[in-house]
This record gives sequence, structure tokens and C-alpha cells, in this order.
Amino acid sequence: MTTGPPDFFKYNLWANLRLLDACTHLSDAQLDATTKGTFGSVRETLMHMLTAEEGYARSVTGNIPTTPQLRELTQLPDFDELRRRAKRTGEELIRFAEQAGQGNLNKILHLDGGTYDAPVIVVVIQAINHAIDHRSQIATLLSQQDIEPPDLDSWAYNDAMRERP
Repeated sequence: MTTGPPDFFKYNLWANLRLLDACTHLSDAQLDATTKGTFGSVRETLMHMLTAEEGYARSVTGNIPTTPQLRELTQLPDFDELRRRAKRTGEELIRFAEQAGQGNLNKILHLDGGTYDAPVIVVVIQAINHAIDHRSQIATLLSQQDIEPPDLDSWAYNDAMRERP
């Protein structure tokens, strides 16, 4: 088994899909609940997290044409659509990580309309960190409503991967 940078994105995709599955049957009131110390409601945080991930993937790959982009939507799409988009973005990031050489990771990207420069590796780190942070916030929002959040840590990921045939 080969391991390396793609594993971070494989984990990220697994965690995103598992979180979406856990949120699928929430009521509107549960999706709209907020608490201090989080980005916003479950709904807002999911939209923000997945929108940003599409942006990170677009920045490092030049791909992920989504119509319309999540950030242009005013309402949370249905969970089937969110899963499709999360899967497409996650798979694109995995492919990127599998093919990226050191030169690709050192390339400087001109972000935010050219006002901010960063190497690709920083965007890669941000993509993983951003998702973990917001998944944790959603877990907090669920816990505050007495809803058991899914176990999304690396141990649960390892167990899930070992169960695959």
C-alpha cells in the first residue's frame, strides 16, 4: 500500500461524506441552530466549508467547474447534490495529490484576485485544516442539540478503511 499526501485528501473526503450523511436527516431547525464559537449554523458552515473546498481545488488544479458555484447559491442544495459536489471536489484533490511533484507544490499561486501570493503547498495545508476546523464546529453544533456527531478522527478513518474489502 502506497501512502503519502493523497491520504490526507482521502481522509478529508471520507470525513466530509460521513458528516453529510450524519446531517442528511436533520430538521430545518437543527440545520439552522447556532452557538457561540462556531462559524454559523450547520447549514451555513456546510455551505462555507464545501464552497471553500471547491475554491481550493480550483486554485491548485484549475478544474472543478461547478454551475452554479456553491458560493453563488442562497440556499443549501439537497444532500444528494452536496454529496456529489463533495465527492467530485475530493476526488479531484486526491488526483492532484497523486500527481503533484515538488515543483507543483512550490509553485506560487496568485490568490484573491492577485492580492495574495502563496505556494500550492500552503493551499493544500489550508484545505485540510479548514475542513477539519469546520467539521469540528459542526460536531459542536450537533452536540449542543443532543445529537451524536459522527466519529471523524483518524482512528475511525483507519477502522473504516480496514473494513473495506
